[in-house]
Amino acid sequence: MHCHNCLSHIEIPEGAKKIVLVGNPNVGKSVFFNALTGMYVDVSNFPGTTVDISYGRFGKDVVLDTPGVYGISSFNDEERVARDVILAADLILNVVDAVHLERDLFLTLQVIDTGIPVIVAVNMMDEAAKQGIHVDIDLLEHLLGVPVIPTVAVKGKGLEEVKNRLYEARIGNIPAALKRDLQEMLNRAGTWAEALLILEGDPHVAARHGVAPGTRREEIYHERRHRVNDIVRHVVKETNEGTRFSTKLGRWMLQPLTGIPIFILVLAIMYYVIGVIVAQDIVGFTEETVMQGMYEPAVRAFVGRFISEQSVLGTILIGEFGLLTLTITYIVGLMMPLVLGFYFLMSLMEDSGYLPRLAALVDRAMNVIGLNGRAIIPIILGFGCITMATITTRILGSARERTIATAVLGLAIPCSAQLGVIVGLLAGIGVEYTVIYILTLLIVLGIVGLVLSRVLPGESSELLIDLPPIRLPRLENVLKKTATKSYAFLKEASPLFMLGAFLITLLQVAGLLEVIQNALAPVTEGVLRLPRETATVFIMGMIRRDFGAAGLSDMTLSPEQTLVALLTITLFVPCIASMIVMLKERGRKEGLLIWVGSWVAAFVVGGIVAHIIM
Repeated sequence: MHCHNCLSHIEIPEGAKKIVLVGNPNVGKSVFFNALTGMYVDVSNFPGTTVDISYGRFGKDVVLDTPGVYGISSFNDEERVARDVILAADLILNVVDAVHLERDLFLTLQVIDTGIPVIVAVNMMDEAAKQGIHVDIDLLEHLLGVPVIPTVAVKGKGLEEVKNRLYEARIGNIPAALKRDLQEMLNRAGTWAEALLILEGDPHVAARHGVAPGTRREEIYHERRHRVNDIVRHVVKETNEGTRFSTKLGRWMLQPLTGIPIFILVLAIMYYVIGVIVAQDIVGFTEETVMQGMYEPAVRAFVGRFISEQSVLGTILIGEFGLLTLTITYIVGLMMPLVLGFYFLMSLMEDSGYLPRLAALVDRAMNVIGLNGRAIIPIILGFGCITMATITTRILGSARERTIATAVLGLAIPCSAQLGVIVGLLAGIGVEYTVIYILTLLIVLGIVGLVLSRVLPGESSELLIDLPPIRLPRLENVLKKTATKSYAFLKEASPLFMLGAFLITLLQVAGLLEVIQNALAPVTEGVLRLPRETATVFIMGMIRRDFGAAGLSDMTLSPEQTLVALLTITLFVPCIASMIVMLKERGRKEGLLIWVGSWVAAFVVGGIVAHIIM
């Protein structure tokens, strides 16, 4: 279907101009559409899709509303429909959000580059003023080369001016180099707009003209993003006059001078809540008083009536690593409070709008290890669950970044349940050991990221992220997210906990546990300077790292030994579930290299620290 007949299913009077509304999602296009068309509106399903197109009359011309999209391409039905309607347009009314010009102007410049006459409405100017954002409309109009009108559509401000100036839409400023490339492509494409999309590699438009899609999308997009950044730098100014405190706080979170202390404060609060209130007070009650003091004796007494605890089955069910005793105690008494506490705090940060600002704050630091600030999201998620975080690395812009992030996650990031145990143990050995633990992990993370960013080819992609307003979290949302994520984690973790306990018990019954402990003695006792029994913790850690960390809580260790054991178990190989996902996401070769690298790094770093402090 060529662009000249892609609207054949819509009745358009002969000689009528096609006025197309274009914009990102949630910029207020529907208010403009209703203002232009009044009550006489029709809806038509776009052929071959599930997307509906609204259209109506403006005088003798037709107004068509496109789906909200971030770019003209063919990644999904909405973008394909928007693309084809735009290709058929006689003029375009582009609606942008004054608060998010850095995001919205990318689509604006892409529309301008099509060579179709454009007029821009900068909407939500009142919200921008509340947030201390001043937009120089005249300068923006000069830089874009098309009419620009400030509006507050929901209050009707600027709508009449849009109507009166609609036909002033004109072709905007297109870079000279891109113009030359488009001129050369015109002999193979029907229009300037289609030539642009062919250059950008759109396979559908290229197929319409029987040519191969271009390979310059990344180059053109990269240049367009630089143009957007330059425009925003010139036309947007921030002021504190009349701004809300939440807006000022959001800005403070982005500035290193104030943002880093805020981040440290947030970490300190998380440490206190998880490490003191949850790991010591709440877990002290649930694990020791409820589970070990009441539940385990009752289960042993009941099962013992039917099965001897010294038998193989008795050992499996109610023995030292029993499925009905230690495993249930760890899951219910230890892990569940820690997981709930962690996800509650994470949900508070997410619902308040702090997480995206944290990504912007750490962007430069992440660039050092070959990532951008967006990588902080899977890394923070990794403190919840490495498996989930590894899947989330898909949001990163290149295979190179995904490899670096996966390696960092698998090596230096403890998951929530493991972190809860670690924080609880660190809280018991003193602040100085906690500082050594954190600094060691940061050094390892930095070295691994730095080496990989130097070895792997390519460059980091730029950070493109929306910054929602800072607001008080809604308790309903926070509790719902906490419950959903905690349930998903425990549902996935519990069977693996049981598998780990079962395998450890089998090794114990078969006498192999002591054999493994003896085999690893040169490492545990010689390199790490830990008791021989610590080998059991590492075996448990291969099933789940948090299961292994929890095993340390039952051992009598000096503060120095506790620090070395925690560092080693943190850097140790990912759990089975994470390993499976890692192999799936990164491939067998990369996955195995990360796995082996975790073994080496864990014992080398643990050994170095042991020999320094002991």
